Amino acid sequence: MNPKISELLDRIREIEHQIEEETKRRRAELQADFEDKRVRFEREVLAQHRRFKTGLIKYMLTANWLSVVTAPVIYAVLLPMLVLDLFVTVYQRVCFPIYGIARVKRQDYFVYDRTHLAYLNLIEKINCAYCSYGNGLMAYAREIVARTEMYWCPIKHARKVLQAHPYYAGFVDYGDAHGYQHELDLLRQRLTDLDNKKEAP
Repeated sequence: MNPKISELLDRIREIEHQIEEETKRRRAELQADFEDKRVRFEREVLAQHRRFKTGLIKYMLTANWLSVVTAPVIYAVLLPMLVLDLFVTVYQRVCFPIYGIARVKRQDYFVYDRTHLAYLNLIEKINCAYCSYGNGLMAYAREIVARTEMYWCPIKHARKVLQAHPYYAGFVDYGDAHGYQHELDLLRQRLTDLDNKKEAP
């Protein structure tokens, strides 16, 4: 890999670590205590949150009617998402061991902690769970596809790729036939060595 790109990737990872540390500090300010993936708020904060909760009847009566009408369209996407979830999970379980790719840990991508927020009513919590599932699924599937691409075709595109996955920067430059021949096995080995923490190679 280009040493300059490698240095920049290291800096990006350091910045991401700093962002996570700042997020933890902010959680502490909000008096949130994260224990075993469960969120427990101090009593005072919990009571304050409950004062901001909108009751179900009021929530339904004040809802934008266009939002209510389009809700079935939004939730209809659940079926294809479930199918995608099933297929990518089966795919990686069958193929990744054959290719020697470390399997993606599904539980790392699905977070459902918003249900602990006392200021959300039942409908809002269901909506939050749906969005958490959808975004988690997209991240989970993207990681599986990214590792597949790194195994089979770790070559950068000639055009700029928006929101490229974290492995993309380590791919061989477009048109670098020599680099492709010499780096393919190394890139594949990195997939075998992944510890499933989404660290870019």
